[in-house]
Amino acid sequence: MAVHRSMRVLMLREGAVLLELASLDVTLALFDALEADPVAGVLEIVPAARTLLITHDPLTISAEQVAAEAVVRLGMPRKAGAAEVVEIPVRYDGEDLGDVAELLGISTHEVIRRHVEADYLVAFTGFAPGFAYLSAPDAGLHVPRRASPRTHVPAGAVGLAGEFSGIYPKVSPGGWQLIGTTPLAMFDLGRKPAALLQPGQHVRFRDMAGATVHPVAKIPAEDAKPAAAALVGGIEGLHLDVLSAGLPALFQDHGRPGLAAQGISRSGAADRASLSLANRITGNPADAAALEIAPAVFSFRVSGRAVIAVTGAERAITIQPERGPRISAPMNRPLALEPGDRVTLEAPTAGLRSYLALRGGFAVEPVLGSASADTLAQIGPSAVTSGARLRAASGMKLSAVEPEALSAFAMPRAGETIVLDVVPGPRTDWFTPVSAEQFLKTSWAATSQASRTGLRLSGPVLERAVTGELPSEGTLRGAIQVPANGQPVLFLADHPLTGGYPVMATVAAHHLDLAGQIPPGAFIRFRAVRPFTAYSLCAGDTP
Repeated sequence: MAVHRSMRVLMLREGAVLLELASLDVTLALFDALEADPVAGVLEIVPAARTLLITHDPLTISAEQVAAEAVVRLGMPRKAGAAEVVEIPVRYDGEDLGDVAELLGISTHEVIRRHVEADYLVAFTGFAPGFAYLSAPDAGLHVPRRASPRTHVPAGAVGLAGEFSGIYPKVSPGGWQLIGTTPLAMFDLGRKPAALLQPGQHVRFRDMAGATVHPVAKIPAEDAKPAAAALVGGIEGLHLDVLSAGLPALFQDHGRPGLAAQGISRSGAADRASLSLANRITGNPADAAALEIAPAVFSFRVSGRAVIAVTGAERAITIQPERGPRISAPMNRPLALEPGDRVTLEAPTAGLRSYLALRGGFAVEPVLGSASADTLAQIGPSAVTSGARLRAASGMKLSAVEPEALSAFAMPRAGETIVLDVVPGPRTDWFTPVSAEQFLKTSWAATSQASRTGLRLSGPVLERAVTGELPSEGTLRGAIQVPANGQPVLFLADHPLTGGYPVMATVAAHHLDLAGQIPPGAFIRFRAVRPFTAYSLCAGDTP
């Protein structure tokens, strides 16, 4: 069977599967076919250089059935039709222009000529919202990434890496070879869709040298704040005044699924079970926005009668009325507050993140369908700091409060060893057998290099069996990626949509919330719930 009629199936955790294809063209053709003829139960498809990451409802369709449906569509031609062409003006002043010319053995003028004359296709998106991977195989501009990535790449920088060209939508670290800059904004929340470039479009670059260019949008300043959701009017007079926030708190809900085409991952609460529990206790809808409170002291005063609940990381809670003695309050219970009450949440003794829900909800405007603050993409409400005033929402459909509730799991503590169930893959075979075994036997230390994006682990160096560069491919919350230093990184809620390092395993769905609560100083043991599974399928194979 011809290679373009076959694919490799790499099993992930329940509800996800990675399909590996022969080339970018075959990958995009299959993506088009699956978009044109959708498979029931498939939730989202993230195309990348050689793979399709498919998430699905496991109650509707199994991963094996998804693969069987996909292989039937292999070999179908790309969809026809006039593709939209987007023109990008470029000032070819990049720091690496000379290095690119030297790598290719041509002049800088020839680099510019090839880049301008190439017909680029928006193959897929990832890395950051608005970042598009642009493919032009015949451009003659195939160069490696920089050996040492930059810590600061400006918004609008135009780069080359491998077979792709791309434009950085915002200030970020990056390892692409920079050849120029554009004044166009790649991502603008005031535009629909927010991402300028969408998969399937064509891109032509235009040399700005000697030309007058009228940009259609300004590039945000490098020190611009994340795109924020405005607080909207709520219950008259009811608000919370934040008196002290040792670390910023963030609004979170269940996230914004379905925006992979714009390079946006789901985000949402790091511990969705605790968020839902706080809402259930207060009678709110399970996915209402609540405050995700970082591991520091947080205190506020209420202006009127209110009902709150605090769940997640274990903390001492005290309520200081305007008159009378201070009282201790329990977690995981509805707490009735009177006007002027001051509530203090001490630093957590177990777990990492707590959730504060207000009966009736907070008045916060959604951004792209969600009130979640995505710290990597810089989308959503601004962080909540000392001095903030948080208004109550109005009009939310409410249920009765729940007087007593239990956390979904015991909160982990520093010094303890936490067992996380994992599904090996999709790139376990990129590591030596010894390292694959060592990964499961080691008690990995959770370091202080932790954020909502991921948690860096420390332990023995995991050695690679395959030393080549992995083409960018989709990643999941709970993916355990191993960069060049051999030290794993556990991706959390604000993970990048795509990544370029091999993933040893993914955390099982039932332990994702637990992973979001592991504090620095704890240890993690990974327990495989099934073996690494990969197999090949050819068009014509029977399911």
